[in-house]
Amino acid sequence: MRIDSIELFHLAIPLRQPRPSPCGMCEKLEVVLLAMHADGATGWGEASPGNAPCAGPEWTGGVYSLLRDRLVPATLGLSVSKGNDLGDHLAAFRGNQFAKSALDTACWDLRARLQNEPLAQFLSSGSAKTGEANAAIEVGATFDQMPSIDDLLAAISAAVEAGCSRVKLKFRPGWDVAMVDFVRKEFPVLAIAVDCEAALTLGQTEMLYRLEDFSPAMIEQPLPADDLVGHAMVQQSLRTAICLDEGITTVAQAEMAIELQSCKCMNLKPGRVGGLTPALAIHDLCQDAGMPCYVGAAPQTGVGLRHGLALAARPHCTEPADFFPYNQLLTEDLVEPLRPEKDPSDGRLRVPLWSRPGIDVEPDRAILDRCCIAKTEISTQRTTLKPSNNEGATP
Repeated sequence: MRIDSIELFHLAIPLRQPRPSPCGMCEKLEVVLLAMHADGATGWGEASPGNAPCAGPEWTGGVYSLLRDRLVPATLGLSVSKGNDLGDHLAAFRGNQFAKSALDTACWDLRARLQNEPLAQFLSSGSAKTGEANAAIEVGATFDQMPSIDDLLAAISAAVEAGCSRVKLKFRPGWDVAMVDFVRKEFPVLAIAVDCEAALTLGQTEMLYRLEDFSPAMIEQPLPADDLVGHAMVQQSLRTAICLDEGITTVAQAEMAIELQSCKCMNLKPGRVGGLTPALAIHDLCQDAGMPCYVGAAPQTGVGLRHGLALAARPHCTEPADFFPYNQLLTEDLVEPLRPEKDPSDGRLRVPLWSRPGIDVEPDRAILDRCCIAKTEISTQRTTLKPSNNEGATP
């Protein structure tokens, strides 16, 4: 497969409700969508690092510029025959995992379409650990800070009624131990994960001990991302499993975390680690170590969601995957939405996987045009820049 041309789209899609961030309120979600063309087929990838460099060092505008100016020109004309060909070719460009993930995920989708296989099945050939993809993926719900505890309890109750067997609670200043206490009293047997988003320090370890009183299924990323040693110290003193998320951005970091025993679970995010290729490698490391893993999600479109769910179909992704229904986040999605269903056999919420090639969908070009901030088409013959007249980026 020789990559002939690539289209880049910088999009700003209206949110149903403004979302708070350290950089201000966001009224639109910015993402980069990438279309990779080869041999008469098209594969789609997405990068959704956030509107500003708050959750990490990358942001959508920077990802778009890097792809346009460096990574895409370096990719054109490349012949790809296996999963790591693209990553090896781009190794000279350090970091910038989200930018690389847009290319990597589009490449996997394109190769799967050319092989006429659904992406979940096609990923089996890129993993050292064989095994049939699951036909449906169990999903869980994530809840951030709400106007009141009553609102939170009502939302969790609806998720449990729908079939969610696990919920994730975002830990915030003033929305912390007392909030978890309320939830546990209302739902005494529900599996609860607490996501600290790297906001605590070793000086706040006592708060983690208090969380153990509520028997959480896991505590996700309590300490800063680069503190694998600190996580190992905390994990040694806790019964509860620590799950690393922001702390795992490369295969080498995953190997080190396993060696140091910094965690007992890993959150796989294709965007954060550079795409499906490194995510598969980390999945296999976890399987070798006997460590549970699951696929997390960030605010994104249905393109990125489908890539994540294809990865979540791998046999060792044993925990429910994160799932953001588009109709709770965006006013409109680029692709046909996936709708989870309650499995009648056990009452759990699952997303049935598709049977058509690749990620099974094509983004709606009318929505692309309507939400486009900037567009670039680059081929082996020419580069075309198409700035949009739409409103500019939001915080």
